[in-house]
Amino acid sequence: MFRGVQHINMDAKGRLAMPARQREPLMSRCEGQIVVTIDTQTACLVIYPLPEWERIEQEIQGLPSLKPAVRRFQRLVLGYATDLELDSNGRILLPQSLREYARLDKKLVLVGQGNKLELWAEALWLAEREQALEDSGPDAELPDELISLTL
Repeated sequence: MFRGVQHINMDAKGRLAMPARQREPLMSRCEGQIVVTIDTQTACLVIYPLPEWERIEQEIQGLPSLKPAVRRFQRLVLGYATDLELDSNGRILLPQSLREYARLDKKLVLVGQGNKLELWAEALWLAEREQALEDSGPDAELPDELISLTL
């Protein structure tokens, strides 16, 4: 399980070092083999261990592709999916197309999401976090799925 929020840096070539806290499960679960793709709802990237991605990829390919919205989703998520591998120092090199989509610069934020990680430009993450905090204030109306959740 991937948890936590970590601020990291990316160099000018698009390389970033996966923090040890995230690197260790990636090395043990999938020998550092990951798939990075875009999130179609927000300007961030999603990082999956290869076995998790293979399961999700099957589900995406099983969707009814004759529906235009589904086809657009498949085209983007599968089209941008990129196989990467952590090097011996736990670094990855992100392709330019992925960096451009998520507007990634030097300062990044890695956000654990259980079975995956999200990679954000720091400025976009801070704005997303502020919006989420505003939207979930004491007067916010919660969806039914969250009302039944016991924390």
